[in-house]
Amino acid sequence: MSLTIRVLVAMVLGIVLGLAILAHPTPVFLKIVSWIEPIGTLWINAIRMTVIPLVVSLLITGVASCSDMRMVRSIGWRTLATFTGLFLLVAAASLLIVPPLFAWFHMDPATTASLRGNAGPSGAPAIPSFSEWLVSVVPTNPVKAASDGAMLPLVVFSLAFALALLKIAAERRDAVLRFFQGVGDAMLAIVRVIIELAPIGVFALMLPVASRTGLAAAGALGYYVGVTAVAQLLVILLLYPVAAFIGRVPLLRFTRALFPAQAVAVSSASSLASLPALLEGSDQKLQLPKSITGMVLPLAVSTFKIATPTIWLVAAIFLGHLYGVRLGFGQLLAISVTAILTSFSLPGVPHGWLLVITPLVATMGIPAEGIGLLIAVDVVPDIVATALNVTGDMAAAALVSRGQQAADLAAGAAAT
Repeated sequence: MSLTIRVLVAMVLGIVLGLAILAHPTPVFLKIVSWIEPIGTLWINAIRMTVIPLVVSLLITGVASCSDMRMVRSIGWRTLATFTGLFLLVAAASLLIVPPLFAWFHMDPATTASLRGNAGPSGAPAIPSFSEWLVSVVPTNPVKAASDGAMLPLVVFSLAFALALLKIAAERRDAVLRFFQGVGDAMLAIVRVIIELAPIGVFALMLPVASRTGLAAAGALGYYVGVTAVAQLLVILLLYPVAAFIGRVPLLRFTRALFPAQAVAVSSASSLASLPALLEGSDQKLQLPKSITGMVLPLAVSTFKIATPTIWLVAAIFLGHLYGVRLGFGQLLAISVTAILTSFSLPGVPHGWLLVITPLVATMGIPAEGIGLLIAVDVVPDIVATALNVTGDMAAAALVSRGQQAADLAAGAAAT
């Protein structure tokens, strides 16, 4: 039985048993719930303890290992600019699309209070002004930022550290990289074990929630799944005219070239699995230069997770509503920026994005236990996110090819 099926079974079992206990709250059953509840908290704590060293090590090794400047000078900068532009477009669109989708989502105050009581105390900090947020982006003490779970300042420090490594002697840089590669490998080994224990953790989280709130929490999770799918589908539709008008690719041809890769993405929930279909579509149907797509597409499927800003915003806003924490624009902006900066180094394990967002939402007053609930229903959001990522990959290839062709024409005109 796959891990996904086991997690779903554990979630359903936790809900069913929780509803049964809610209907017959005998002292024995309530005592059993109190024994099981700490297991879910332990599982969430195990996830949180790996996130900081994992993200830091992946960011540093990912950036500082790109010492082949010939690749960077050929199409690397153009690809990076395209990825960044598409990320900013999707983040801005998500800030406009996602919040209104929660206009119809309302939680009963008693249910919210019960959930917060179940999760334990988690005071919501005051919402900082934009200037305060901007100043906090550069940490005065990166160790304290790590201790506080402040992801964005920590990401900024890690990127600065990695870029600085590119400026030092190769033998010294390699020694530092070996250390962080070892840290990253060790953390991934721990995370894989924790993920294998997900059915136990999800059951231990769902049982007390269902025993206190009944079907309200289950209905809320269904709303989350629906909003996640709708938001990502709207972003997918946004990328079609971007590829058509900026990449100068006929819309119908782009749709036909992309559809086989999207089918693979939906059926496998894997961007990497869609790479052969992406390459064939870009070559046979779009007729993009192989010298460009042969580099852009493999890089895109492995590092370009364009769905990250959208799905992070949905998760954060949903959890905020679930636990009675209202997020301001400054916090949503911080979530979007952090999503972009960390998307290139998301761990290659199931639900990896949920592991990374955990400390970020915790610093905003949202109990980390809510992440376990999202892991339980991450199947549909993950499938749609993969389709969005693949759409972004093909759009990026079209834009880079168009930009390179324009540059070549300009160079040829200058030469004549």
